[in-house]
Amino acid sequence: MTEQLWSSQRHRTAIGRVGLSVPARQAVVDLQLEPGVQVLDYGCGRGGDVRALQTIGLDVSGWDPVHHPGGELKPADIVLLTYVLNVIENPAERRQTLLDAWNNTKSALVVSARLRWERNQIKGTEYGDGILTSRNTFQHLFAASELRDYVQETTGVRCLSAAPGIVYAFKSDEARLGYLARQITPEAGWLASQDTASAITAVVDHLEQRGRLPSLEEMPHPIIGLLGHLRTSELKRLAEQSADPLKVEEGAKRTTLDTLLFLAVELFHGRGPASSLPLPVQLDIRAFFSSYAEACKRADRLLFKLRDDAYVRRAMTGSTAGKFTATALYVHRRAVHQIPTVLRLYEQCASIAAGRPEEWSVVKLRHQGRGASWLDYPSFDTDPHPRLASSYSVDLQTLKSSFLSYADSANRPLLHRKHEFLSPDDPDVPKYQRLTDAEVRAGLYEEPHLIGNEEGWERALVRCGRALRGHRLVRRPDS
Repeated sequence: MTEQLWSSQRHRTAIGRVGLSVPARQAVVDLQLEPGVQVLDYGCGRGGDVRALQTIGLDVSGWDPVHHPGGELKPADIVLLTYVLNVIENPAERRQTLLDAWNNTKSALVVSARLRWERNQIKGTEYGDGILTSRNTFQHLFAASELRDYVQETTGVRCLSAAPGIVYAFKSDEARLGYLARQITPEAGWLASQDTASAITAVVDHLEQRGRLPSLEEMPHPIIGLLGHLRTSELKRLAEQSADPLKVEEGAKRTTLDTLLFLAVELFHGRGPASSLPLPVQLDIRAFFSSYAEACKRADRLLFKLRDDAYVRRAMTGSTAGKFTATALYVHRRAVHQIPTVLRLYEQCASIAAGRPEEWSVVKLRHQGRGASWLDYPSFDTDPHPRLASSYSVDLQTLKSSFLSYADSANRPLLHRKHEFLSPDDPDVPKYQRLTDAEVRAGLYEEPHLIGNEEGWERALVRCGRALRGHRLVRRPDS
């Protein structure tokens, strides 16, 4: 380690912001920040996140040793430590700053830092365990898994990677498991209710979606008020009479698989007693398993299958959603919930290892080796052959992650046969299928190894005398 002979101009790294930073926006979505939740931006810089969070009605305070030293520094439910650790050149001070932020946290700490793949964006020379920039500032770049391990070791609690370069540390297991449950099984909204009939309809909808009746503790207060005059047995009879049995059966199957997925993922962080689980998960286990122990055993078997190459490959070839190739299964994000549970577990394990990026369209799951890539095609829905904007990958054997941007590329990779990445019942499949069929008839796919990028595809279009108008293939005017 190079001896520290200077103090960096770290205040120069604070930038002015109009909207929310990526970590703050992620926290709003994931932690469901709402009015009444106290938020502290520890090291808030020029205060852009503080102002943006206040605009959406949150109780936010900010403190910064240079730009806002007079800020109110007091414990809060959620503490943001946004791109602070990476600008501190002294390792001991870096660690103490993380501890100070953690000590001000009541519920969850959100830590973000710059990552190693950003090295080519920083002009400077190696210094200590980081980079001395041309502006006399310092940057310590983390590996994605390194940041999680660093926060975990310093705080002494199990942490979760929310996204590349963003880590959550929770004060309690209940808060951590509640977040994890929402990631695997997003809470379905309750139908609006104005009277007894509409409240019963909302209960029926819950029954069909989850496969079981809700408990009183799960119901919104307005619905409890509307149904308070009914006995539990009477409400059950009314709901079961109105529900579609096939939907209830499908809901029960879906919830059972989601519960197994949750328990399998939970094992990575040390599985606790049943009482530590979120209430909806406890109720799901009671409804669909003989015991918590039996549910855990089935989840463990699912994890064991993830190590079986032949089993994983069969799951991929048997998946109704996604495109299977010689090396991997490619699935659009809106079809991920329809792939086999062991493959959903595969994707969840990858996200735990390195964090799932905010922007992605297609996930690639390798069956040769273990690794996942989240591919971002921003115009997937509108472009008949969407161009790749970026790729974020993690190798599950080495836990190394990498990021590639194609923003400056003049010859980007692109997709063909878009319908194959979706599930068969996706409403856009017929339109995409018609385009693919027309392209096959026109001879555009006769040399597939030459059309994987923009230039090769354009040459194929010219060769076949075709052009694209939206999702329609037409003859070129000059052909």
